[in-house]
Amino acid sequence: MQVIDTAATRAALSFETVIPALRAGFQGGYTVPPRHVHAIEADGRKGTSLIMPAWSEAGYFGVKVINIFPDNTHDGLPGLHATYTLYSARTGVPLASVDGDVVTAYRTAGAAALGADYLARADARVLLILGSGRIAGLVAQAMRAVRPIDRVLVWNVREAGARRLADALQAQGFAAEAITDLEAGVRQADIVSCATLSTEPLVQGAWLRPGTHLDLIGSFKPEMKETDPACFAGHAVYVDTDEAPTKSGDLLAAFEAGTLARDEIRGTLFDLATGRVKGRTDAEQITVFKAVGSALEDLALAALVYEQVRG
Repeated sequence: MQVIDTAATRAALSFETVIPALRAGFQGGYTVPPRHVHAIEADGRKGTSLIMPAWSEAGYFGVKVINIFPDNTHDGLPGLHATYTLYSARTGVPLASVDGDVVTAYRTAGAAALGADYLARADARVLLILGSGRIAGLVAQAMRAVRPIDRVLVWNVREAGARRLADALQAQGFAAEAITDLEAGVRQADIVSCATLSTEPLVQGAWLRPGTHLDLIGSFKPEMKETDPACFAGHAVYVDTDEAPTKSGDLLAAFEAGTLARDEIRGTLFDLATGRVKGRTDAEQITVFKAVGSALEDLALAALVYEQVRG
């Protein structure tokens, strides 16, 4: 079995190849059983472990184990850690161990950009990022692959994290700045991308101006929320998969508040990628994309990495 380390995994991925690979994945050819979810607790610290299998008609089978421990931020550690093992779907032979953290970050940011490609205005230029972790750090690159992003605002619950990410984005050539006034940031953004592990609403529906695309890629459990229920009221809402309405705290809160009904969700990334449903229909529409992640995304990128490294 080949071990593909962090540097090699990162070198094999770019959003110019990641986004087309994800688009093709959502057009078909993958089998994705439900993920396994386990609550972990030791020495008073709590986390969640997800086990996510998938296999493809191309002959790959993979399993990701991702551990989410939000309290790690207090220790200066990332909140997410993942491993990925790729196998032959024909023989079960292990092919490679791929860096799961890198795959997770690229596939999550890539799926956000894929959603934005269908849902954000074509002239979207101002991006607001909530969060400062691995995934948040890739959102600007991913969005610039599909929209003419020329200004990036960064907000984080800890201001120092926002400043660090803004500095890193400036070094990459972005006109980026850290902000402390979240409402002001939301009101001027064309795309608002939330990549946090928040359990309290951050973005308020009253702040969204016509034409905004709201991208929600951080929360993945019922107790996690990045928005208030008003963010969904009367807007064009899409999800990545059918799992999202059962897993997302943002959606569940909106259902309970009556600002969104399940049958008002317009479609999934599968529907958008295959053309079964339309995305944005006019420049004034407020669109919302809620993602909880899919194992097909991990497999698509792990296979991409394996094939790039193998040559």
